[in-house]
Amino acid sequence: MSDAPKIALLRAVNVGGRGLKMEALRAMVAGLGYTDVRSLMQSGNLVFRGGGNDDAQVEKRLEAATAEQFGIETDYLVRRPDEWRAMIEANPFATEAADDPAHLIVMPLKSAPVGGAVERLRAAIKGRERVEVAGRNAYLVYPDGVGESKLTIKVVERHLGARGTGRNWNTVMKLAAMVEV
Repeated sequence: MSDAPKIALLRAVNVGGRGLKMEALRAMVAGLGYTDVRSLMQSGNLVFRGGGNDDAQVEKRLEAATAEQFGIETDYLVRRPDEWRAMIEANPFATEAADDPAHLIVMPLKSAPVGGAVERLRAAIKGRERVEVAGRNAYLVYPDGVGESKLTIKVVERHLGARGTGRNWNTVMKLAAMVEV
């Protein structure tokens, strides 16, 4: 297995009754042969080494192991440090990142939206939220907070036609520091 670092984000873990202890998750990932396995917070953020360059294969392997060991069907989104750095650099909301990072959400996606998906998502926004997409990443600003917003992950995924998981800018930067981006 290559020693290249990876960032893996679990979708919808520790929300809605889908709890998973990070200690058990780290042990599972280490048991698959990955090394230097670390987690950030209790919301499904992992950093580890190994897995070569086929991130989609790593995602499938982690998804299958999580279903088998914990009975939880969830998506993993895996990114290499260079992809994470590019995601940070592509952020179209630099002011929000500096002034209100907790209300800037980056949503890595399984695939890039196509065919007018971003425009359809913008048309569905009912509040003051704003969205931009660059490749396989959506950037969402929630000036009034995420909790009461009608722009939920399900709405975003439905309009973009891709599954993903969101992390606020603070978490994005903490993960970057963990892989030395």
